[in-house]
Amino acid sequence: MTYKKVLTIQDISCVGQCSLTVALPVISACGIETCVLPSAVLSTHTGGFSGYTFRDLTEDMPSIKDHWKKENISFDAIYTGYLGSTQQIDYVIRIFNECLKDGGTRIVDPAMADNGKLYYGFDEKFVEAMRSLCAAADYVIPNITEACFLTGTAFRTEYDRAYIDELISKLTSIGCKNIILTGVSYAKDKTGVVVFENGSYSYYEHDFLPGSCHGTGDIYASAFTGAFVRGKSAFDAAKTAADYAVECIRYTGTLENHWYGAAFEPVLYKLIQSLQ
Repeated sequence: MTYKKVLTIQDISCVGQCSLTVALPVISACGIETCVLPSAVLSTHTGGFSGYTFRDLTEDMPSIKDHWKKENISFDAIYTGYLGSTQQIDYVIRIFNECLKDGGTRIVDPAMADNGKLYYGFDEKFVEAMRSLCAAADYVIPNITEACFLTGTAFRTEYDRAYIDELISKLTSIGCKNIILTGVSYAKDKTGVVVFENGSYSYYEHDFLPGSCHGTGDIYASAFTGAFVRGKSAFDAAKTAADYAVECIRYTGTLENHWYGAAFEPVLYKLIQSLQ
């Protein structure tokens, strides 16, 4: 097996089990060298904490990229998570073009919305920029809300296969090549992942656990990236990531007052075992 190198670009929330504090250990556990480009540093994530600190690192991104080029540093895959502005998206597209190895993979988690709503601070201008980033990617990993914003589709909590097929069709029409659509539920107490790759549809169903944990989307996208770059097919990587995210949520449910994130570390060994 070739020792591969992934770059992940997203923010650091120092406390909160999300973004880079998830991506770095999870992808590393998959046996992949994991390099990081932080887009911002926050004392905590923004979901439930107040008075957090925030330092924007947008202006550092071009000089970091230029230094990598000078040192002939390139990556087998580049995976993006939460990005804070349209300017950061522009810089990421340049990094795709200048720092990815020939034949490398671009993976985009368009982390901008959930439960029918955009995250705080995002607007249609940001959504439009995210469309461009998704069109530049080889694989996109939206949830249903994000897919709706990307395609201008009305968000629904109850739907059928035809609705999901329409979302997939609209995503391909804006340039998305291969799609991992998360949180797709066709039956009560079940949810799953649609994998649309090279024009072919497949679906992996798993248990739906009540309640929610901040950062599970980051856990999922990171585990998918690690498993895929390690050599699993897109469907098998999607399945591996889904099973691991469920384990994280299930374990978190046994803890008291762990409201701010998913406890991914105690079950990280299960992800490692699934890759062996």
